[in-house]
Amino acid sequence: MQEDNKMVFPEAFLWETHGVHVGTGNDHVKHGIDDIEIIIQEAINRAYPNITFIIHTPRMTRFRYDAEKRTDIKFIRGHNAYLDYPKKISNLKKKFGHLINIKYGIELEWLGPDLGLQWNRSKIFQAQDADFVIGSVHFSREGIAYDGSLEEAQRLVEIRGGVEQYWGAYIEEVIEMIDSSWDMIQVIGHIDLPKLYVPIPKPLLELDTSKHFLARRMRVLLEMVSEYNLALDINLAGIRKKCGIYPHASILTRAKELNIPIAIGTDAHSLKDLAQDYQVGIDYALENGYKYYVSFSQCIPEKHPLSLGEEKAEQYKVLNLGIEMLNRRFESSKQRRIPKFSFGGSFMDLMNDHHNSTSLGEYEAIRIRKGTKSIAISHQKPEKPQGRVKGLFSHHLDQPGVLSILFNTLASEEINVDTAYLNSNEDGTATAFLTLSGTDEQIRNAVDFVKGTSGDFFKNIHFGDQLEIPELKAGDNYLLEFDGVDLPIAISSQMLVTIHNNISGVLLILLSALASQQINVLDLQLGHRGNKGYAALGIDGNPRVVRELLSQLGDQFHETTHLILKS
Repeated sequence: MQEDNKMVFPEAFLWETHGVHVGTGNDHVKHGIDDIEIIIQEAINRAYPNITFIIHTPRMTRFRYDAEKRTDIKFIRGHNAYLDYPKKISNLKKKFGHLINIKYGIELEWLGPDLGLQWNRSKIFQAQDADFVIGSVHFSREGIAYDGSLEEAQRLVEIRGGVEQYWGAYIEEVIEMIDSSWDMIQVIGHIDLPKLYVPIPKPLLELDTSKHFLARRMRVLLEMVSEYNLALDINLAGIRKKCGIYPHASILTRAKELNIPIAIGTDAHSLKDLAQDYQVGIDYALENGYKYYVSFSQCIPEKHPLSLGEEKAEQYKVLNLGIEMLNRRFESSKQRRIPKFSFGGSFMDLMNDHHNSTSLGEYEAIRIRKGTKSIAISHQKPEKPQGRVKGLFSHHLDQPGVLSILFNTLASEEINVDTAYLNSNEDGTATAFLTLSGTDEQIRNAVDFVKGTSGDFFKNIHFGDQLEIPELKAGDNYLLEFDGVDLPIAISSQMLVTIHNNISGVLLILLSALASQQINVLDLQLGHRGNKGYAALGIDGNPRVVRELLSQLGDQFHETTHLILKS
């Protein structure tokens, strides 16, 4: 799957969203694949970097397919399988996570805005750690399925008084679903599902010109998808079912005009469906004007190029990491807002995929912005500042609490740390370089106190006005700026980024809190702008303990973002 730390992709591959459907276990009417371990093994054999699973939420008993009713047995399809789903996926991640990335989501069955909405909220809580939620309408208000059988579809057409009324009511149900549950979902599933048994009426094929009520309502529906920053499911199951890819090209073209992102999936229900028609799906999206698609990790969108090359895949990997880091700064309801992008250096190729982006010139970076918050990130190690400067150098044991000893002593002398470079040397020691606000006498006093009281922890500590700023620790990717403040640091799997009052002793609160729970600081960068201080830390310790500590820091910290990075 990886070679020299670079992804090796099969000829055609998709980071699916509407992926492989997990089975319903011992239910009387089977659906999906029960033995998903076989699917994972096959994906590994094909060198796929990722496999995505999905499961239907259980339905209220009024919403049943005719095939389920004919069993004459009372059961809620998939109930037990759904409750066991998160644990099942967790166990498979432990077993296969070193060989393949495993994502999982749920397909939320729309059951109406009243009791059905509360039912659905409860189902989301039962799969709280899912990577995404697809909202789909499979059943009509009348309790009859759109995708059950030709007989069911014909019965519903007759009840509603014709094909146009049949489609019109379906569109209204999707609008109702979005209006009521947009905050619970990331993707709209197979938006023209009824075409499976009832062909699309002509007005829906003429969305740019038709004044028919169906065209008007579909335009409203797509505008809602756009306004709520939801993605549209390009669902390849329509190829297997002989009704064409969902959605029809007329709908997809309109979606592209509204800048609606797409998520692509096979909607696989058997082993033979795995990765079927990947290239067809890629070509279909390209033909309709798209250059990238999205997948989701912990409900945060990740972008992927449709035209895959090794260099572009690596660029999107950096882009997705930056999106993830920025989104972690927002509460979940604001994470779906589409950010703005700027690209520089070799990343400027991505401007062709993001038409509203701006240039950073030769600056080898991606800047991602939402409102006043921004992240600049790169795969290229930043050059260290040239020349020699006044500062304090420390070579000390790389243990929890040692750094707080140094900061504590500086605070006791009323010295503020303006900037800092801390690197873990991976030999049991770490080095730090600090620039300080304080008199030379205060700083020398602090150094003497450190040597006198904690000398066993420090191999070398000295202050001078001709010191060289050390090289940054090497990494795969680097944070360059945080809200426009230089904060260069190698990105690690667990990080903290803070904005705090830029006065002596404030950062000591954070370092002391971490040391009290044996959380080690591996890397540290400090910056400031006016009366605000900025800190980026790479840390090692229990994430749950870290989250609890951050809630206790006090109002001198304006923002504390805990990053557990999976990209």
